[in-house]
Amino acid sequence: MTQLQVVSFLPRHAADISHIYHQSVQAISHPRYNQAKKDAWSTAPRSAKYWLQQYKHSKAWVIEGALKNVLGFIGLETAFPSKGYIDCLYVHPSCQHQGLASQLIQHVQQWAAAQHYAQLRVDASYLSKPLFEKNGFVLIESNLRVKKGQTLATFTLIKAL
Repeated sequence: MTQLQVVSFLPRHAADISHIYHQSVQAISHPRYNQAKKDAWSTAPRSAKYWLQQYKHSKAWVIEGALKNVLGFIGLETAFPSKGYIDCLYVHPSCQHQGLASQLIQHVQQWAAAQHYAQLRVDASYLSKPLFEKNGFVLIESNLRVKKGQTLATFTLIKAL
């Protein structure tokens, strides 16, 4: 992929990230995630209004292609007590395994370090845990969350900056 650019989230990105979030979850093909678990995670795309509210008081970035099309996004809490918490990282299914997620993580690390954040934290899925570990995050604990009657495993990882 050429001419990729990480830019700050703007209201015009809300609908695109809504679809990327939902499509990424629904495209998962792994024995740990049956259809019921994927539907509990994301039954349908959330409204653009949801994402506008989500990132009204925190930060998010998107990675755009040459035509300004959104290929992925990452969100970061900037308010206490969850300052430095990565709340979302999703890449469109057709663009996965090409380094875009790592590029977004690197961008957030640089931004957070420039803001003098002490660390970053994430609750990663079973599938994203290796990605964060590859980017220097260390496992702190594993968790089980129940959402819409389905149990989903998450892994809390941190990275000192």
